[in-house]
Amino acid sequence: MTEDEIDEFNMLKISEPMVDNRKVVQSEISDGNCQKNILVEKHEKLPLEDTPFPFLKSLIPMMLTDGLEEGRKRNNKVVEFVHPKELKKRLDWMEISGEGTEDSKLLDACADIIKYSVKTGHPRFCNQLFGGMDEYSLAGSWLTEVLNTSQYTYEVAPVFTIMEKSIYKKLLSFAGFENGEGIFCPGGSVANMYAINIARYKRHPEIKTKGMTALEKPLVLLTSEKCHFSIKKAAILLGIGTDYVYTVKTDARGCMIPEDLDKRIEEAYDNGLEPFFVNATAGTTVRGAYDPIDKIADVCKKHRLWLHVDGAWGGSALMSRTYRHYLKGIERADSMTWDPHKLMGAPLQCAVILTRHKDILKQCNSACAAYLFQQDKFYDVSYDTGDMSIQCSRKVDVLKLWMLWKAKGDTGFEKDIDNAFHCSRYLAQKLKRTPGFKLLDEPQCTNVCFWYIPHSLRDQPETEEWWQKLHRVAPAIKKRMMENGSMMIGYQPDGKYVNFFRMIVTNLDTTEEDMDFLVDEISRLGKDL
Repeated sequence: MTEDEIDEFNMLKISEPMVDNRKVVQSEISDGNCQKNILVEKHEKLPLEDTPFPFLKSLIPMMLTDGLEEGRKRNNKVVEFVHPKELKKRLDWMEISGEGTEDSKLLDACADIIKYSVKTGHPRFCNQLFGGMDEYSLAGSWLTEVLNTSQYTYEVAPVFTIMEKSIYKKLLSFAGFENGEGIFCPGGSVANMYAINIARYKRHPEIKTKGMTALEKPLVLLTSEKCHFSIKKAAILLGIGTDYVYTVKTDARGCMIPEDLDKRIEEAYDNGLEPFFVNATAGTTVRGAYDPIDKIADVCKKHRLWLHVDGAWGGSALMSRTYRHYLKGIERADSMTWDPHKLMGAPLQCAVILTRHKDILKQCNSACAAYLFQQDKFYDVSYDTGDMSIQCSRKVDVLKLWMLWKAKGDTGFEKDIDNAFHCSRYLAQKLKRTPGFKLLDEPQCTNVCFWYIPHSLRDQPETEEWWQKLHRVAPAIKKRMMENGSMMIGYQPDGKYVNFFRMIVTNLDTTEEDMDFLVDEISRLGKDL
């Protein structure tokens, strides 16, 4: 099937519903001053005793009501926290026995699972770099599970292989890699590993067959001292070694200093090593800093090094005309990690590695399994994308993103991402105006880092002892926060800085009122410390 034929197939356009044993009726809805005709499908109801999947029919309403609807209400708890030993006692159904379990007991277990799980779709869950829940994306996830296929060949995933190509084309266009390619993979950490692997292959293709022993000099990769830990883990897994991960200094904001990058590259050469890869971060994990990609690209061009951008967290700013300037120069990069399950709001997991080097993923990763990737199939085997991946079975992660994006469109996504950035700026300004709060720095991505200073520490000299006392404040408030279940935000130290709160705006339903609540709640929880 050619690209033109794909356009004719046109997966991205909603077609008229098929009429088979379903009843399709014409209905009208009001939208302001206009009337829209819509098609509404009504399914014949079967008697309960003839209904297949009775367990699912009982569980799905519980999932929708208790798990989804109640889990998103602001006046409900984010978490019903119980310590591990006590929780093990309450979940007395956990162990699996030789005999099966009746449906009623399984439903009771499901109720407990919902009760004691963190409600990550809650607007006041701001603890990690993911959160929120969109109904269209959730529908895509559920439909994915119903169809239960693997993404490796057109033979078993015809719709999804075409859908992936459509989504890759969209993501690549935002990154400026129009003639590139991509592949979904299980998380940003694995996407970063892919990037290092294909960069190494590009420089030394003989490694694929002969391994690292083919090299005359050890390879060196360079990254910011504030980068994600997955870069070091990839060096371990790929046999490069953490001693050959050269870290580059950052400025006061946490952004890589290009001049130090150049210096470190020269140091590697002087040490008889071979630099080959530079990782820039678009949205660091803790402080949300964006490395200056354009200036880093100049250094990489000078030394002929592969430039990768870890945009797992902050890459979605590309979808905003207001904030995409943080990734200025992205089109000069060789590859990019992008996690739609973060700032785009898709359910976990949804991550992709993009590269502007066409065909390199297959060249680097292929094993040409004859039982799966036969070249004499009766259809266009270019749609068998499995050999681009390091995996065999590969979960379908595209449908939840496609469903979400199809429902919102580019415009809707831009609006949502702009709102997340706006709420982070709103919070930063509010913290600066509110007694007892100290902002660490102005936000770049939607991370807002700050200290809460209780009354007992205000108007005192900021001595070493004072900072050590402040270091204990965030953990104490987090404990109360979890026990109350009112919200969840993280805390951590960072370099010379003692424990501070890291507020993450990633739920696309976040409002200014949620930011007001956060300030008031932390003040309430910490006022007597």
